[in-house]
Amino acid sequence: MNTFKRTRAAAVAAAAAAVITAAVPVVHADAGPAKSASTQAKPTVVLVHGAFADASGWEQTASQLRHQGFPVQAVSNPLRGLHYDSAYLTGLLKAVKGPKILVGHSYAGAVITNAATKIPDVKALVYVAAFAPDKGEALGGLLEQHHDPAVPALPQQTFQYTRPDGSTGTDVTLDPKKFTAAFAADVPARTARFMAAAQRPIAAEAFGEPAKNAAWKTIPSWALVAKQDKAIAPSLERFMAKRAGARTTEVNSSHAVMVSHPGTVTEIIKRAYRATR
Repeated sequence: MNTFKRTRAAAVAAAAAAVITAAVPVVHADAGPAKSASTQAKPTVVLVHGAFADASGWEQTASQLRHQGFPVQAVSNPLRGLHYDSAYLTGLLKAVKGPKILVGHSYAGAVITNAATKIPDVKALVYVAAFAPDKGEALGGLLEQHHDPAVPALPQQTFQYTRPDGSTGTDVTLDPKKFTAAFAADVPARTARFMAAAQRPIAAEAFGEPAKNAAWKTIPSWALVAKQDKAIAPSLERFMAKRAGARTTEVNSSHAVMVSHPGTVTEIIKRAYRATR
């Protein structure tokens, strides 16, 4: 090979090497996996179910949130009483690193209201057809003070059991035959029947224990009012949302709004994220 050809071949090889080098990103030894800025910035959404329900009610909401890049944790609420459940959630939240958005349905609204005051990185509260009590208020008292004659009494059933210490506990469930009308009237019939069968009882004392904290006084909040709610009167939901200064959305839904309108619930959570990031 003459000098001209050797020089030309060397130039071609050098150019190819430059192209390959430019196409390969430089990775520093201390760099972790690449993440988009939107994924890094998004808080964990903590979904907390209420009475007569379980975490599976959040399935569609959780799926939609994950698709949007949100880390999600759907909590199994013990339903053993407001003070017990709030302490449990506080402990769980301390183990969830980074900023958080708390979402409570029904009774769980009271739980997140109590628990969030002890967690400094809670960015927002989202009340989904939920209680938002003030300090010193009990849920039973709120229901009595804001009774709506148009909303029939819940078809509650109770049973008693003996605790390990020998004392007697009382739990509350809803009559499975009346569950759909009272709780999930706009949910597909097959799903509503399973919800009735899978409902988790709540300790009777949960409705008599006064709230110890009111996190909505210091943390931005959003609320969804279910206009066809037969578990919590829509007028009471509006009262609590207005008092909390919550950005409020109303939807023509039963109490089980996260099952019948998961897209609306997801959108409200996203609004809370956009407003507080």
